[in-house]
Amino acid sequence: MKKYLITGGAGFIGTHLSGALLKFGHKVIVIDNFSTSKGKNNDSGIKIYKTDIDDIGAIGKIFGKESPDAVIHLAGAINLRRNMADPLFKKDLDVLQRTENILDLCKKTKVKRFVFVSSGGAIYENAGVIPTSEKYPASPSSLYALANLIIEKYIEIYCKNYNLDFTIARLSNVYGPGQWESGIIPSIIIKILKNESPVIYGTGKQTRDFIYIDDAVEALIMLAEKSKNGIYNIGTGKEISLNKVFETAKFFLGSKIKPIYKNLIIKESERSAMDIKKIKKELGWKPKTDFEKGLAKTIESFK
Repeated sequence: MKKYLITGGAGFIGTHLSGALLKFGHKVIVIDNFSTSKGKNNDSGIKIYKTDIDDIGAIGKIFGKESPDAVIHLAGAINLRRNMADPLFKKDLDVLQRTENILDLCKKTKVKRFVFVSSGGAIYENAGVIPTSEKYPASPSSLYALANLIIEKYIEIYCKNYNLDFTIARLSNVYGPGQWESGIIPSIIIKILKNESPVIYGTGKQTRDFIYIDDAVEALIMLAEKSKNGIYNIGTGKEISLNKVFETAKFFLGSKIKPIYKNLIIKESERSAMDIKKIKKELGWKPKTDFEKGLAKTIESFK
């Protein structure tokens, strides 16, 4: 049994991850300013601290009190996906200071492994090789992707300097029950359920690597427990177009509705998929849920 501390653990991925760790018999501590309880065990047995990740004094006290074995850092550069005029966007610009603060606490409290959950789909923007491996020379075009890459490099240098074991998990597009409505899959499902036309930006021919939440969580736990220092892709290695997502959801729901196509607000990659040979070879992990099965489960949860 280990004690895991998850920053940003009250979100979509964090909620599933903390629940899975608990089922494996581990102790779980969550730090998130979106949490519903503070400094106590909730009904599931997960200890939740409703604290802003930038409150270094409060975070330091939590680390000192809990002394976690491993830290999974989900509170990365997520707000940099927002509009540049959004106050949360501006607040999230100092991503390196936040990362340094967490790493300093890991060093101070002798954390055994630090896992940063990054975005492979963003970092491999406009890649010339699909599926894209960890060795591909990343050249991100968005500020969100660039911030993730900077955080990755900083973690690598810091952890090597201070002998802290680390893993960087580059996730593809995760979907499943409980995902926020802003995601493309839940937004399509919800619109069809309301008998409204979903909005698809661009032609809908652009592809993404969609991985079901249970598979992503399984991979993250394996990386936290037995990976080597370095970067690992987590995805399926398969491309699925946004039009395919819509048509499949429409079929499952027995709808005849048509989507509304709008021009892209921000230019994005036409194709995206992750090469997962490394994690398969080193850890024996591969996704178990095909897209149709995962989408069906997701639809049922939104019903």
